[in-house]
Amino acid sequence: MFDLLGFDPTVGYIGLFTISFIASVIPFIPVPFFIFLLIMGADPSFDPNILALSSTIGSTIGKVIIFYASYYGRNALSNDSKIKMKPLQNVVRRYGWIAAFIAAATPVPDDLVYIPLGLSKYNPLYFIISTFGGKATLSEIIVWSGKFGLEDFIKPLLNDTQSILILYITAIILAIILAIIIYFMTRLEWSKYIGKIFPWALDDEKDDKSS
Repeated sequence: MFDLLGFDPTVGYIGLFTISFIASVIPFIPVPFFIFLLIMGADPSFDPNILALSSTIGSTIGKVIIFYASYYGRNALSNDSKIKMKPLQNVVRRYGWIAAFIAAATPVPDDLVYIPLGLSKYNPLYFIISTFGGKATLSEIIVWSGKFGLEDFIKPLLNDTQSILILYITAIILAIILAIIIYFMTRLEWSKYIGKIFPWALDDEKDDKSS
């Protein structure tokens, strides 16, 4: 039933790990790998918890690479980019691990949080633990949704080639929509919006408070 998706039980966990890693290590280019996790969760050949762990480890490693690239690559940014991102950087730095966990545990464009955390030299250990915890939470929710909530709905679809094609097209369309959203979010003048809620974030001085 799952052959057309390539989810052979003998390589499925490694395949999901690889997909999760690749989807997470490319900044600002969203790949909705959670669709694969959702579908695989409906397959009785796989253990839901191992699926969640495979996805969590892969996606966390990808985000840690992005974090460290930002941590050590600050000088690669233009001055204009640094100025635009400074308010957002101040906010996520103050809320530290909470911001990292929420970004990981929800389907938001998490690179908008992780990159500023890296730029602000946030504690790497806190970042890794928070990101892993958030990704694990999200992965467990998705995989068990596939196991119980959507199993009866997904299985019939996977028996039909046309339905599988629709799933892939839907994933591509979703990725394009997310990419457009992220593009415009990276172009925002964050000071105009963040300043209304967190006026202290507009201060040029570094906020030394870190969670």
